[in-house]
Amino acid sequence: MSAPETTMSAPRAFRTARPWLADLGLAVLVVGPAFAPLPLAELRPSHPVALVLVLLPALVLPMRRARPRLALAACVALYLGALLLGTQSPGATLAMIVAAYTVAQCTARRRSVPAILAAVIATTATSITVSLVSGVDTRFLQVGLALALAGAIGDAARSRRAYVEAVEERARRAEETREAEARRRVTEERLRIARDLHDAVAHRISVISLNAGVASSALETRPEKARDALATIRTTSRDVLGEIGAMLSVLRAPDEAAAREQPGLARVPEVVESVRMAGWDVVVRDEIGTDAEGSGIPIGIGIVAYRVVQEGLTNAVKHGTTRRAHVLMRRDGDVLEVVVTNPLDRMPEPAEAPPTSGFGLIGLRERVDAVRGELDAGLAPGGFRLAARLPLPAPVRSETAP
Repeated sequence: MSAPETTMSAPRAFRTARPWLADLGLAVLVVGPAFAPLPLAELRPSHPVALVLVLLPALVLPMRRARPRLALAACVALYLGALLLGTQSPGATLAMIVAAYTVAQCTARRRSVPAILAAVIATTATSITVSLVSGVDTRFLQVGLALALAGAIGDAARSRRAYVEAVEERARRAEETREAEARRRVTEERLRIARDLHDAVAHRISVISLNAGVASSALETRPEKARDALATIRTTSRDVLGEIGAMLSVLRAPDEAAAREQPGLARVPEVVESVRMAGWDVVVRDEIGTDAEGSGIPIGIGIVAYRVVQEGLTNAVKHGTTRRAHVLMRRDGDVLEVVVTNPLDRMPEPAEAPPTSGFGLIGLRERVDAVRGELDAGLAPGGFRLAARLPLPAPVRSETAP
């Protein structure tokens, strides 16, 4: 099994490929003063046991990566043991300082601070006691401050490392968020193009298909009617090409400009007239008028209302059996209601029923949902019914001063 993990991730300096080089250098610094000809007697081991206690920190320090607090406790104990025997080794002092730095750097603050405070208190109290008993200068103030400073530097290094890691994590999350946002925008743009393409082409193609059938059936018996149908096909084809060109310009335009260029309530009579030219009887009951701005209807709501009428008449042309359709547009309080129905001479079989979840209706539902409206499509007592309820903003009331 791997070595036990500490509460914090090891610093990058300890994740190098050759950590033994640092341990070897520290061992030299810890062991060297024990054999160096130092001028003060208390700095040189005067007893074999004191020599062992001075040299053991070199073997304890490599343990600081896996067990930093245990390594600090062992170094403090060895230092105090040698101090009680009359030896104040610089190497043992260095070992305590390195261990204190490692504890603060690799351990959470709530655990490192008590451990370092305990080491400072134990070292200072023992050193003062030895100084009072033996009269030897144990330099307790310098040692205590060195331990505290090592802990402070280690804590600062840990805090900086945590800050850098947090910044890197935020940057990574921000990058993922940007990628997700880009994917979402691409998906929305694809859906927008699909909706606009369907709305621009489907209705015109339905009119062309209907008139092509009329022309082919009346070509020999009623050539006048066939010519009218072919003229309608030519006009509608020209219109669909213009519609596709307008749609491409809308897709390249900014959102606000695109909203203003798309067809709204003012163009409802055009789509109604195109169906009438195909031989259908379309009754329109318009209680709001085609001037959306004049009636207080936002541009976006007007665009959705137009698309509801267009999709309803397109489905009527495709699946209707009586060549009749009814369009109702009215304002019911703070709701714009748009209803398109086409009567049926008989109730269709389940296999013959008009679809209620085709691509056109899917795109229309997305448009209605975008303005927080409701859409209902299906068979009704009067035939097939497509109804949308689009919420309108509350009118702004201007108050005049008395």
